[in-house]
Amino acid sequence: MVTPISGHDLIADNQYNIGHICTRHQCELGRADKLAMKWIGPRGETSSHTFAQLDRESSKCARVLLDLGLVPGDVFFIFLPKVPEVYFAFLGALKAQIIVGPLFSNFGDEALLDRMSDSGARAILARKSYLKKLLRIRGQLPELKYILVTDIDEHQGDGVLSLPKLMSTAPDDFVAPLTPPETPSVLHYTSGSTGKPKGALHGHRSVLMQNRTVREVLQLRDDDLYWCTADHGWVTGVSYGIIGPWSQGVSQIHFGGAYDPRQWFELLQNEKVTAWYTAPTALRMLMREPDEFFREFDLSPLRDIFSVGEPLNPEVVLWGRRLFGKDIYDTWWQTETGAIMIASRPGREVIPACMGRPLDGIEAAIIADDGTPAPVNEQGSLCLKPGWDSMFIAYYKHEDIYRSKFKNGWYFSGDTARRDEAGNFWFMGRSDDVINTSGHLVSPFEVESALLEIEGVAESGVIAAPDPMLFEKVVAFVSMKPGCEWNEDIELKARLHVSNRVSTMATPQEFIVLGNIPKTKSGKIMRRVLKARYLGTELGDISTMDV
Repeated sequence: MVTPISGHDLIADNQYNIGHICTRHQCELGRADKLAMKWIGPRGETSSHTFAQLDRESSKCARVLLDLGLVPGDVFFIFLPKVPEVYFAFLGALKAQIIVGPLFSNFGDEALLDRMSDSGARAILARKSYLKKLLRIRGQLPELKYILVTDIDEHQGDGVLSLPKLMSTAPDDFVAPLTPPETPSVLHYTSGSTGKPKGALHGHRSVLMQNRTVREVLQLRDDDLYWCTADHGWVTGVSYGIIGPWSQGVSQIHFGGAYDPRQWFELLQNEKVTAWYTAPTALRMLMREPDEFFREFDLSPLRDIFSVGEPLNPEVVLWGRRLFGKDIYDTWWQTETGAIMIASRPGREVIPACMGRPLDGIEAAIIADDGTPAPVNEQGSLCLKPGWDSMFIAYYKHEDIYRSKFKNGWYFSGDTARRDEAGNFWFMGRSDDVINTSGHLVSPFEVESALLEIEGVAESGVIAAPDPMLFEKVVAFVSMKPGCEWNEDIELKARLHVSNRVSTMATPQEFIVLGNIPKTKSGKIMRRVLKARYLGTELGDISTMDV
């Protein structure tokens, strides 16, 4: 049995390169023939890959990118569903010190264009079925030189190239150059309440915190088989579906299919998964199944269940205890933090609805509006003292926005919380308008912009509303142009347009037609007024409303 990696063994000879640590370094530690990943497709097809194979395939990808002329610091996007090529390309790009940006495969034209134009991406990896979408926007992306395609055998010209053909002649012995800790690594785009999405940029140093939290919070072991259900387009799918577990030499399964209760539980049972990281939305959906359904499955190998993405409802914790005899451990962190900051964990009491406590060395505080620490049990801004290893190093090309996140020596997370007498933290809500639906952050601005492109729609305003399944649902308010009326056909068109233009996750669950959308005198949509009207609560101060 291979000795587990300690924090001291992770970095050898000052090599912080994530791609190297997750592949070649594991082979050097004796894990060359150990299973790194078993990929399971939506129809049950499978492929298994050892750490040696992961090293060889990622090395080929590194060489392909460099031979195409990409250089360290260039941006390379991955626009694929969960398939093995995602992981080879991701680690290969990092080996070559190229910045890699993972994207959700269901992004629409506008969402793609925003991220690719903002980053100045030089190349993107996709599959053939996504080519039309990319070619529609390519004329607006002068810096995009190559579209690499996973499922064509021949190059198509104009920079549309076959990845299999390029890989077939690429050497597999690429050695990652010595990579300092602050070298840029992963670029995660995250939506804000206003304006375009912004790219949170991390450094290779993040592997220290991702590895540490895998050991201390998830408590993964050398003989575990681990499953993180998150898509790689979400930061969880990267930090805890790639970097954290593989930096520790842990075997994983990756499932390429959609949510399906029976498929999921057959995987848990048949693969003998020992540690499972998923989202409260998925757990709430599973709660709809009758108890008899779960009794069909033997989950005795499953040791721990963890949750991430939005607050874990108390009823989910109680459901887990009743059906599985296990606690479900909540973890709080963000795209910007890069790794878990506050958590409950095995070996400690789990209090339903409680976030848990900060990790050792992470200084968290509740800051009141006046900038002072809030009293015990009073709500305020959840803040962190900067300096942890996985902290983002920039909003890519937006230094002013990055600086605005730090005030008086604190990083302001945008979340509100309270801290009790025992030092436990309790999540209260978002301090901005970002919608957290099924653990995915949706910008109301992006949805509003897409709705305004619908013929007949004059104005739009989008809010989050509480939802027992999704945590928050997208609710859209629209006002129509004179002579136009909202009807079922327009609603269907609006749903499809938002899905294609932004993403399926951003599609409104509900539409409400108003005569006018409330705005300030400067033209800013008053989303809090819309939300108050929807919830039937007090409107608050409307002195700035344009009436």
